[in-house]
Amino acid sequence: MFAATAATIVSGAVAERTKFGAYIIFSIIITGFIYPIFGSWVWGGGWLNDVGDGFVDFAGSTVVHSVGGWAALAGAIVVGPRLGKFTAAGKPIAIPGHSITLAALGVFLLWFGWFGFNAGSTLSGNDLTIATIAVTTNLAAAAGVIGAMSISYVLFKRFDVSMAINGAIAGLVAITAGTANVGPMMAIIIGLIGGIIVVFPVLALERIFKIDDPVSAISVHGTTGLWGLLAVGIFANGNNGVSGLVAGNALQIVSQLISMGVVLVWALGTGFALFLALKYGMGVRVTEEEELEGLDMPEHGLQAYPIDAQVSGTGGSG
Repeated sequence: MFAATAATIVSGAVAERTKFGAYIIFSIIITGFIYPIFGSWVWGGGWLNDVGDGFVDFAGSTVVHSVGGWAALAGAIVVGPRLGKFTAAGKPIAIPGHSITLAALGVFLLWFGWFGFNAGSTLSGNDLTIATIAVTTNLAAAAGVIGAMSISYVLFKRFDVSMAINGAIAGLVAITAGTANVGPMMAIIIGLIGGIIVVFPVLALERIFKIDDPVSAISVHGTTGLWGLLAVGIFANGNNGVSGLVAGNALQIVSQLISMGVVLVWALGTGFALFLALKYGMGVRVTEEEELEGLDMPEHGLQAYPIDAQVSGTGGSG
């Protein structure tokens, strides 16, 4: 499931303009090669455990989220922005999603599922740390919402719902690395900072770098995943034998920083190689006509919302 998560992160950044066949191939390579190799460096006695004080990523801020986030960046650059996303002068134009209500529901489902993601990583229901992990996970998510909502009000003079739900996931991603190694108060701080941090790369990718990421996957998972790694080096309080700066151990930060560099090189390097190979091998992007029509019919032969159902108000069965 962790491997599948890494692949779905990438899919969000290249949504609405990528061939389904190309999506299948990059999913196979990410789950079968890019993710497991980096995972083997971190978990199960991998070589990153011997760097400095030993790299710590309890449930995958790096292995899952940063790998997926930085591979997503490579994909978004190679595939290019959606039609109409930027004006001739390079100004980004908002392309509203189908339903902010369903987006919010999806985030709540993720939030609930994260208890399996983090607490489940104890691999034993009899391990009492599972309770602490559940608490730190939940607090970080809530704090992420507050952080993103607050900074969006400062910047935009409104409480942006899309930023708020991104903040929830940012808090979850940020706490994932150190959820077993920090206490509740530190979890709140980590999630709050994660929620604040995530807003800025969302804006920078569009306004400065002209990169189109429909679901903010790069910012939420890539950027905040790196913050989660650094947070272990700062806030780990000795739980499960991991101590960070607050516990008087600066060496843990060194381990985390080195591993942050490794994941950037690995995920971006393999991500670019993969998407460039797809681009020049089979083509990764649908035609302009298919993108304007929407990919339901060209790629799958079905419509999510058939015209007759919209007009008649029926399900098309009668």
